[in-house]
Amino acid sequence: MRGEPSCPKCGGRVRAPGLFADSWQCDVHGTVHPLQPVIPPSVEALGVVVHHARVPVWMPWPLPVGWLFTGATFAGDDRSGGRATAVACSGPGPLGGIGELILVAEELGVGLGARYAGVDGPDPGPYMSVEKPPQAKVLAAGRPTPLWHVSGTPDDRAVFAGEALGLWLWAVVWPEQSGLLMYDELVLTDLRDAGAEVDLLPCGALSPRILEP
Repeated sequence: MRGEPSCPKCGGRVRAPGLFADSWQCDVHGTVHPLQPVIPPSVEALGVVVHHARVPVWMPWPLPVGWLFTGATFAGDDRSGGRATAVACSGPGPLGGIGELILVAEELGVGLGARYAGVDGPDPGPYMSVEKPPQAKVLAAGRPTPLWHVSGTPDDRAVFAGEALGLWLWAVVWPEQSGLLMYDELVLTDLRDAGAEVDLLPCGALSPRILEP
């Protein structure tokens, strides 16, 4: 069952463009890029997100040992394209148990990353101490990319954010101690530029984290 688009900031219902507005509308947040229903993990489903994306579709590549792709979604429509993307992966946590990671790329003001982070959005700037050294670094599309710890988030997760290719990059990790994963300098690939090796992507069960931020 496909489900309905929703507000990327609050998950509320949205109204499609019509006679009185030429954009998607949320009663609380006004004009938004509609969040599309999460697609169960498969190579074909990921291809749908990549096809629509106007922003990177970040994936740790290669995936950490034992990790699986566990879901993806995007905010946008057929006309505007995906202005935010979210990709979920799950696997063995650095300190045992299961770890989960959601990577969000988004344009300014979309608010999807803040929703997964559990902070008031739409952007991470107010929660980042960029005057201090970054707490983590990733290699995003071949470029060293600093990430700062995002403050004010719920205790069950660790959140990092920074800028990659001129857009926000969020990394949200559950449980909080699995944030150690971000200190290993993950290599992130923009799947829009990936080749046939994506066909070998290991897929797991759909992550409940990406369904219900």
